[in-house]
Amino acid sequence: MKFLFDSDSWQEIYGSIRKNKLRTIITIIGVLWGIFILVVLLGAARGMENNFKRIFGDFATNSVFIWTQSTDMPFKGFQKGRRFNLTFKDIEALKREYKDQIKFLAPRNQTNGLLVRNFKTGNFQVSGDYPILDKIEKKNLIYGRFINHNDIENNTKVCVISEDMYKQLFDKGEMPVGEYIKISEVNYKVVGVYKLSNGIDLDGDTAYIPFTTFQKVYNTGNTIDWMTVTANEGIDIVQMEEDIVLTLKNIHKVHPEDKRAFGSFNLGTRIDKLNGFLKGMQFLTWFVGIATLIAGVFAIGNILLITVKERTKEIGIRRAIGATPSSVRRQIILESVFLTTIAGMLGIIFGGFVLYLLDMLAGQGDDPTLVNPTVNIPIIMIAFGILVILGTLIGLIPAHMATLVKPIEALREE
Repeated sequence: MKFLFDSDSWQEIYGSIRKNKLRTIITIIGVLWGIFILVVLLGAARGMENNFKRIFGDFATNSVFIWTQSTDMPFKGFQKGRRFNLTFKDIEALKREYKDQIKFLAPRNQTNGLLVRNFKTGNFQVSGDYPILDKIEKKNLIYGRFINHNDIENNTKVCVISEDMYKQLFDKGEMPVGEYIKISEVNYKVVGVYKLSNGIDLDGDTAYIPFTTFQKVYNTGNTIDWMTVTANEGIDIVQMEEDIVLTLKNIHKVHPEDKRAFGSFNLGTRIDKLNGFLKGMQFLTWFVGIATLIAGVFAIGNILLITVKERTKEIGIRRAIGATPSSVRRQIILESVFLTTIAGMLGIIFGGFVLYLLDMLAGQGDDPTLVNPTVNIPIIMIAFGILVILGTLIGLIPAHMATLVKPIEALREE
């Protein structure tokens, strides 16, 4: 290791670099570009992944939404075009049959309603729900609470409204919790205000009231508009969706091949597609980045080969005055490692600066494209280590060529 601290070795490296400034700069840029591309692509991929996580937030992504439509095939005496509704009997049947697969099952009813407070009004969606909805689609409450089990048991007339509803019905700075508003001519006590998620929010601005209260006020009886089913971890949500729909077809005497009788939206499959896209992006990032790194390192090897050719006479003189092949070899390898190290550090610095700019330009505001586009330090260190190792290995080629220079033949060259 003494040669690392040998001033003569570093003076020779400095002299070689100074003599071929343009070539050295081009070489450094070739390697710098490789690790720069790797850092920027990895950071951008992480930013996209963080953005997807922000969009889905606390939503139970392994979920499927199911509702009824009209039949498309006659079956067991029923004509084509028959309409029917989901009921609580369906909920109980699914809970029994799929108790080991279902994590959450939420029946839901919805309608439109006029919200009134004093002389302020607004038309919004009204939804009858159970407290379990807050576990499936976590509400970002800024005041109060969500619907609880006491509200369900006692059919209380309480509601949870959105921030936009609060701004439309209340004065600025006014405390909404405990105040009353009218929904379709019925008084409800406001118990909570939530803020819409910046990510996925299937309901939008909705006033939530207890499901049992919705039943009585809107006289829906035992019927259900639609249901949300969340699967346990590790359950194939696509297969479970097919099984549940088939079970519901049997209950409601619908032809097994009828594709229109039930509508569904499988959020899990959409998430899987996005995850597949992210994995593809990560693979492409590593492939392009490493390929560019290798290309840059080979550029260093080629430059050093040319340098060895140009320094044939100099190497011959060194050999003639007693320089050993190993010292010549170390000199060339050290120059290779030095160039790759400098290029790698500059590439990481420039890549970090570009990621900072991306975060400032595309990672701010309510609807960012990239969220916190960063790269883990261990990954950077691994990439930097690979770069130095490749620089060392590629330096062996010109180093070996330098040791083959014979002093007598070198001195004979003009």
